[in-house]
Amino acid sequence: MTRTALRICPLCEATCGLTLTIDGTRVTGARGDREDVFSKGFICPKGASFGAVDGDPDRLRTPLVRRDGELREATWEEAFEAVAAGIRPVVERYGPHSVGVVLGNPNVHTMAGALYPPVLLAALGTRSLFTASTLDQMPKHVSSGLLYGDANAIPVPDLDHTAHLLLIGANPLESNGSLCTAPDFPGKLKALKARGGTLTVVDPRRTRTARLADRHVAVRPGTDALLLAALANVLFEEHLTDLGHLAPHVQDVDELREAIRDFTPEAVAGACDVDAPLIRTLARELAAAPTAAVYGRIGSCTVPHGTLASWLVDVLNILTGNLDRPGGALFPQAATDRTPRPAGPGRGFALGRWRSRVSGHPEAKGELPISALAEEIDTATPDGEPVRALICVAANPVLSAPDGDRLDKALGSLDFMVSVDPYLNETSRHAHVVLPPPPPAQSPHHDFAFNTLAVRNQVRYTRPSVPLEPGRMAETEIMARLILAVTGMQGADPAEVDAMVIAQTLGRAVRDPHSPVHGRDTEELAGLLTGTGGPERRLDLMLRLGPYGDGFGARPDGLSLRKLLAHPHGIDLGPLRPRLPQPLKTASGRIELLPAPLAQDLPRLRRALRERPTGLVLVGRRHLRSNNSWMHNVPALTGGSNRCTVHIHPEDARRLGIDDGAPVRVKGAGGEVTAPAEVTDGVRPGVVSLPHGWGHDRPGTRLTHAATDPGVNVNQLLDGTLLDPLSGNAVLNGIPVELTPAV
Repeated sequence: MTRTALRICPLCEATCGLTLTIDGTRVTGARGDREDVFSKGFICPKGASFGAVDGDPDRLRTPLVRRDGELREATWEEAFEAVAAGIRPVVERYGPHSVGVVLGNPNVHTMAGALYPPVLLAALGTRSLFTASTLDQMPKHVSSGLLYGDANAIPVPDLDHTAHLLLIGANPLESNGSLCTAPDFPGKLKALKARGGTLTVVDPRRTRTARLADRHVAVRPGTDALLLAALANVLFEEHLTDLGHLAPHVQDVDELREAIRDFTPEAVAGACDVDAPLIRTLARELAAAPTAAVYGRIGSCTVPHGTLASWLVDVLNILTGNLDRPGGALFPQAATDRTPRPAGPGRGFALGRWRSRVSGHPEAKGELPISALAEEIDTATPDGEPVRALICVAANPVLSAPDGDRLDKALGSLDFMVSVDPYLNETSRHAHVVLPPPPPAQSPHHDFAFNTLAVRNQVRYTRPSVPLEPGRMAETEIMARLILAVTGMQGADPAEVDAMVIAQTLGRAVRDPHSPVHGRDTEELAGLLTGTGGPERRLDLMLRLGPYGDGFGARPDGLSLRKLLAHPHGIDLGPLRPRLPQPLKTASGRIELLPAPLAQDLPRLRRALRERPTGLVLVGRRHLRSNNSWMHNVPALTGGSNRCTVHIHPEDARRLGIDDGAPVRVKGAGGEVTAPAEVTDGVRPGVVSLPHGWGHDRPGTRLTHAATDPGVNVNQLLDGTLLDPLSGNAVLNGIPVELTPAV
C-alpha cells in the first residue's frame, strides 16, 4: 500500500521539509513539503534522492565484529560485548585520554548525534576529541567565543530583509548554506536582487553564486583576512563607522583602529590581487547601505588566517552597526536553547586549556585538531600515552582529513577501534567493531544544532517514517548502549542513560533561580514528560525548559512535545530579533572587539602583506549533489558536472602544456595525485581546484558505486602540518601545488 509521510531532510544544513512517498516500507519518492513552515516546498537534488540514499544496498544491516583478522556479521549483543572487552582494558591500563573520539559531520544531522556524544565524552573523561569542525568551521567558533564569550553564538545574515550582502568564501548555490540554515538560499539571493539589493561575492572561483552577484571579486586564495582588514581600515580612515545601537555593548574600538592601521587598501592590494580603489568602493558601499550583512564561510575558514578572517567578518558587521539588527546579522534563538539567562558578565571563553601530546596544539572548544590524529596515534613521547583506542562516530577522516595515507596506517596500529557507521568505508574498514545505524527513514529527526543557526526561528520534529526493519537497532539505542559498554556498564538498560540525563538536567533547572521550574520537585517534573521513549522525553524536556517552552505549566501557551506533534509541518516562531546584550557571556559583559589572542596573531597577518605566491595554489570546491563522501555511492548524486577533475585556467593550461581532459599530476607537500584536467575560466589564473570527498579506491571497502569512479583524495596533497594556530583548523585552501602533464 502506498502512503505519504513527512520527514526533515538530513542531507545538508538547509533542513528542508520533505513529503515522502512510501510503498510498504520502501521510500519510492520525495518532494518538497509545501506546508513546511520553514522550507515551504523547496527541495534540492539531494533531498529528491532521499529514497535512493535511504535504500542504498551497500548500507550495513547487522553489526560487524573482527574475528581472526576479518570483519564478520555478529549479533548486537556480541558487538557490544566486544566493544566493552576492547575499550575498558585500554582505559584501565592507560587512562581515559588514551581513548580518542572522532565525530564526523553527520552527527549534527541526527538526533542521536546531538543527544549522546556529549554524554559519551563526559562519561569517558577523555581530552582526545577530534571532530570535523577543525576541517571546516572551528575558526568561526573561536572568533565568536572571543568576541561574545560563547563559541556557539554565531550571528547569521538576515537574508530576507538585508539590502546589501557581502559573501566571502561562500558558495550557497552549491552548498545550500553553511553556519546559516536557510532553505532555498538561492531563492533568497534572487529575492534580494529583485527588491533592489546588492550582492557581492569574493571568491577565487567564478562559482554559480559569483555568477549571480552584482560584483565578483576574484581574490587570491588565502588572503581573505587581509582584504577584510583593509575594509575595516577604510571604515575608520574615512569616518564611516557607525555603531549605533551597539555602542553601549562594544569595547576596544579605539584599540582596534590602531591595531589595523597598517592594513590599508594600498598595502594589501598586491597580496590580495585586488585593486585598492575597488577595496575602498566595497567598504563605502557596505557603510552606505541602509542595512547590510557580511557572511564568510568555508573558503575564509580553511586558510592560514581563518580565525582572523572569521573575526573580521563580525568586526565589519559591528563597525557598520549591522550586528543584531533586522537586515543585518542576528543571533537566532532555537526552541531547545537553554532558558536565556539575564544579561551580564559571564565566564568568557578560554583557548588552550590543554594541548595535544605530540605537537602541542592548543585545544579549542574542547577539541584537538583532527589533522593531529595520526601523530597522536603513531608517535610515542615521554609526555602521556598515545591514542590506543578510537571511537569513530559517523566520520571518515581517512578521506576528509589531511595526510590520509598516514592516518590509514595509524588506524591499523590501534589496539581497538569501534565505528558507528552505516558503511564499510575507508575509515571504518579498520574497526574491530562496526555498529550500523538504520537508514534515515527509520529514525526520528529534530535539528538541534541547525536551528541555532537558522535565518528564521522555527521548530519541527518528525517521527520515523517507516518502522525499524527487523534486526536493526535505533541509532539512539546504539549510542546509549555504546556509552554503557565503554564505561563498564555493559548489559545495563539503555533507558538508564536517558533517565540519568533527564534527572541531571531537571536537578540543575530546579536549582536555577532563573528557571521556570525553580524550586519544584524533580520527580514530579519527570513524571510530566511525554514521549514514546527516552530521546522523545529528552526533547520534550528541552522544549519545555527552552525560551518558548511551557515551563511545565508556568507558561500554558508555550511549547511542548505534545504541542509540536500537533503541528506536523512545524511551528513558526517568527523572524530573527535583536537580542543583545543577553547572548553575551564575556567577562566584561560586552562585545570584546580586540581579544588578546587575536591581537597577538595580527603580526603574523602583517607578515603576509609581503607574500606573493609565484606558482599555482589549490582550492577546493563543492557540488550541489554532494556533501559527505558517502554520497558518491548514490548513483543519482554522481555523474554530470559532479566529477573529480582538476579545474585549471586556460592561460595556465597553455603555459604548462596541459590539454582539456588529459591526465594531470598534482603534487603538494603531502603527496601527489593524478586526475583529468578540466580547462575552464571558472578559476582565476594561478589557481587550480579539486573537489573534496573522493578517493574511493582503497581495498576492503563496500562502496560499490563509488568504486566505479573513485576519483582522487585531494587531502592526500596535504601533509597535515599547516594549521590556523588559533583554532587548529586545517589549511585546505591556498595550498602551493605543482602541475605537470601525466605521461
